Amino acid sequence: MKLPPPRTPDPATAPPLRWGLLGAGWIAGEMADALEGTAQQVVAVGSRSRERAEDFVARHAPNASAHGDYAELVADPEVDVVHVATPHSEHLEHALLAIRAGKHVLVEKPLAPTPEEAQQIADAAREAGVFCMEAMWTRFLPHVDVLRQVLEAGLLGGVSTVLADHGQLLWPDGPQRLADPDLAGGAMLDLGIYPLSFASLVLGGITAATGLGTLTDRGVDRRMAYAVQGPDGGVGALSTDMSALTPTTASVNGPWARLELEADFYTPTTMHLVGADGVVLDTMTGDPMELHRGLRHEATEVALRVTAGELESPVMPLAESVRIVQLMQELVSSLR
Repeated sequence: MKLPPPRTPDPATAPPLRWGLLGAGWIAGEMADALEGTAQQVVAVGSRSRERAEDFVARHAPNASAHGDYAELVADPEVDVVHVATPHSEHLEHALLAIRAGKHVLVEKPLAPTPEEAQQIADAAREAGVFCMEAMWTRFLPHVDVLRQVLEAGLLGGVSTVLADHGQLLWPDGPQRLADPDLAGGAMLDLGIYPLSFASLVLGGITAATGLGTLTDRGVDRRMAYAVQGPDGGVGALSTDMSALTPTTASVNGPWARLELEADFYTPTTMHLVGADGVVLDTMTGDPMELHRGLRHEATEVALRVTAGELESPVMPLAESVRIVQLMQELVSSLR
């Protein structure tokens, strides 16, 4: 039994789009760097401060124009698609700003901090006739495409259990926004979404979820262990923690074989196909130098769908993004 080759499109040959980055923080910089060497072009960057936008351009996108105002960015006629790269709490406002300007949008994960806001973004994009997708970059990586093929071919004999965790030491001394309930802080929206979205992909959706966890003194979720179930009866055991570094690995387990994803499972990592006897049958080796350059694959998806005149991605449809936000809200609310 062997792993199939990935079907991931080559980012260097994807249809070119002109990108505007709404936000000049860390993830916007990772995206700008990832798009180097692809067909995609960063033509504009917007920040609340022109000075910060200009500094970003100098470091990451020397051929882009700098805007000191988000409205200015989305009005830029050179921009085809806007990457909303601001904190979770700002996604609704900034996504709607871009959508109402007639721009296609890629919104950082999660699509929004509440299901109501996520649905509002989805509805607005459909009404405006623009493409919209949540930037859950993991779903577009080569090893995840191989995983998807393995599941489609039934090589595991079905999915019995999914195991995944994501913990980083980000609290109490990390980014202030993670501790702030007014900024949609907490482990689930920032870290726990990765195991949850992964389990939803593997199980074919999630029909039920329950969890146990701990809140911080400011009332945001510090850590949580959560169990989920898919429509065919498969289950997932997942966890997240923003106060401890965890293995951040994953496995997909069936009666005939399993897939083991090394750390960090949501990045371009190494994946093993292991037989029921525990023998490794095949390995897809990840590139440790790739890391966030893998963001280019989600940008390629946007380019392909926009060029084809499509408004959503079948790999990360809006209904799925809204459902995952709903599940996260239910899980965190159960702790209060």
